[in-house]
Amino acid sequence: MALFSKLFAKLRIGSTASADWDEIEQSLIESDLGAANTAEIIAIAKKAKGDEAENAITDSLKSWLSSADRRITWHADRPTTVLVVGVNGTGKTTSSAKLVALLKSQGRSIFLGAADTFRAAAIEQLQTWGDRLNVPVVAGKANGDPASVAFDAATQAKSDGVDYLIIDTAGRLHTKSGLMDELGKVRRVVEKVTPIDEVLLVIDATTGQNGIAQAKTFIESVAVTGLILTKMDGSARGGIALAIERATGLPVKFVGTGESAQDFAVFDADSYLAGLIN
Repeated sequence: MALFSKLFAKLRIGSTASADWDEIEQSLIESDLGAANTAEIIAIAKKAKGDEAENAITDSLKSWLSSADRRITWHADRPTTVLVVGVNGTGKTTSSAKLVALLKSQGRSIFLGAADTFRAAAIEQLQTWGDRLNVPVVAGKANGDPASVAFDAATQAKSDGVDYLIIDTAGRLHTKSGLMDELGKVRRVVEKVTPIDEVLLVIDATTGQNGIAQAKTFIESVAVTGLILTKMDGSARGGIALAIERATGLPVKFVGTGESAQDFAVFDADSYLAGLIN
């Protein structure tokens, strides 16, 4: 990735050619760092010199990353309930299943709630994952009440005393306030049975600055606690994690890089930052 390699190389040789600055600025913007963030980094680079500039830029980038805990919550005395939210096409249902696979590999017992009832394929997809992972899936009828499915899943998870309940919600468009209200209803209904411990927002890393707009709307509506970035492979532009954490203050907790259950991992902020710089 080495997003800042050109910039640091320019600082080391002391080049002053304006064309070089323009090229570097454009590459940073295209990496989804954002225009304002890019302008700030370029200003630091032009003001300082050599190692001093590199250190100042590195310190600035570190300060953009969230200081919140990146570990997923766990309660030993009751089910830890996680809502997975996001717009259509971000990989939300697949991410729900991958999170289950990761938790199961850690020895946790899990229930899946298929509350994306407005999309029959999502229910079938989650049931297929449930069979593959040997995890029970609580589902309702297509086009049924999502809150009702979520309530049933919470009731059963609490009765069986599982470690985690992962609820996949509908892929709601963040511009439709009525659908966002429905997410709030799901939350309220579940909390009649057991607390909501995590709300993980799934963002497609290739959507760039639009992902930040999505995040801000979901944060206002459903109290998001962390992010899952999908499609963080060779096609993803590397600055989005920095930009979205700075804009929201929320931690990226997990990243997805492929289609299989194993293509999912805890986000390592230090390694990510090192990859951008070195």
